Amino acid sequence: MNILLSSVEGNIARLTLNRPDKRNALNSDLLRALRTEFVSLKTDASIKVIILEANGKAFCAGADLAYLQDVSTFSAMENLADSQLLQETFHEIYTSPKPVIAKVHGAAIAGGCGLASVCDIVIAAERGAKFGYSEVKIGFIPAVVMVYLLRKIGDTKARRLLLSAEVISSKEAEQLGLITYCVDDELLDNFTNTIANTLSGNSASSMALVKEMMVNLQGMSLETGLRYAASMNAFTRMTDDCKAGIATFLNQ
Repeated sequence: MNILLSSVEGNIARLTLNRPDKRNALNSDLLRALRTEFVSLKTDASIKVIILEANGKAFCAGADLAYLQDVSTFSAMENLADSQLLQETFHEIYTSPKPVIAKVHGAAIAGGCGLASVCDIVIAAERGAKFGYSEVKIGFIPAVVMVYLLRKIGDTKARRLLLSAEVISSKEAEQLGLITYCVDDELLDNFTNTIANTLSGNSASSMALVKEMMVNLQGMSLETGLRYAASMNAFTRMTDDCKAGIATFLNQ
């Protein structure tokens, strides 16, 4: 059985976690498959948007139990290599030049919550979805996702979620800024498709540059950020998409 399914409709790619019997829990094989797909999609000019979803009752329930057992016996170097695999996978998703939409139903816990957190837009079922970083309950820490979460929701909210390990509803996740949209369970598919179609109508190069800027601006001083923004503004004007868009606008 393929643990990660891939399909394309128009200019929208769909990646589906496919370990339903394991509640789509993460292991090294699934992480490698995700990393490989995102590396491949990065340079695919025919794709504008990526949807990340899952089969079964959960989006992703964290780390696989057998995987955790293996990790507990790893050497220091094996644990470092395994941690780097997680870091590289999350980084490929976060820095993908294509907008990435997470469609979440059921549990998104621990690594599964981290997986959703690194996506650009998170759409979750109002009644069925739940979120939480449960790592500290078992003596682990959500080290990699913490880097992204602090950027996403800030220190105060991140401390609450990471230290308490509480599980929250999609409604509260929306209020905290952890997710983008909380929608009725029956509307999840259609709403996700609508957002994906909206994004797919935008300039691919412009969306890629916006994403690049949002990654790079973090940590810059005001002056450095403004100089960088001015140079990116100038560069964008020279792209084919911008020239075509201006021509179309002027000829209306």
